[in-house]
Formats: sequence, structure tokens, C-alpha cells
Amino acid sequence: MKAKTGGKRRESAARGKAKATAAKREKGKLLSAQWVLRLYVAGQTPKSLTAFANLKRLCEEHLEDRYAIEVVDLSKQPQLAQHDQIVALPTLVRKLPKPIKRVIGDLSNIERVTACMDLKPSRVS
Repeated sequence: MKAKTGGKRRESAARGKAKATAAKREKGKLLSAQWVLRLYVAGQTPKSLTAFANLKRLCEEHLEDRYAIEVVDLSKQPQLAQHDQIVALPTLVRKLPKPIKRVIGDLSNIERVTACMDLKPSRVS
């Protein structure tokens, strides 16, 4: 019995260490990114999924490897809405570079999003 209990503790400790390592890696990405974007969503709704896909595409086209995206699911962590004054979902918040900017919606209006976020194409077509 004791061997099983010790094994479970070791497995739990290993999982905890893996989560901590992943969290440090994510924090490192955020610290090294020139653009930090936070997308607030409510679960995996069609609008939330569309917003994330549009954001990913915009970042790949305009920011290449200079960005980090944080997705905050307010259905799981509603208390986080107050921090960035979220009143509608999905909402994109540009944390860096300053000043902080927001865009509400599924980000399908590319011209509006690029103008609001001051995104410039990184590639010349």
C-alpha cells in the first residue's frame, strides 16, 4: 500500500512540476514578445473560435514571431473581466505595446482590427 501511495505522490509532484515548467515557458514568451494580446472569450462558442482564428491569422501576417496571445475564458474565470474592464465578448486587448487598446467582436473586419490595433503588414506582397 505504501508503495502505491508514494508512487501517486511522485506522479502528482511530476505533474505539478510539468505545469510549473509550462507556466514559466509561457511567461517567458510573454516577456520576450513585443506584442502581448489578450483575447477574452466565453467558452468555445462559434464567435470565440472565429475570433481566435482571425487573431492568429492577423498575427501571423502582421507580427510574425513578435507576439504572444493569451486567451482568457471568462466562463471559467469570470473575476478576470474586471481587470481589463470587459463589457462584451469576445474582446481583444492589446497589452503591449502601450497604450492599451481594445476591439470587441469576432475580429472578422480585418481593416477595422488592423487600424484599431495599429498593425502594419510585416511582409510586402
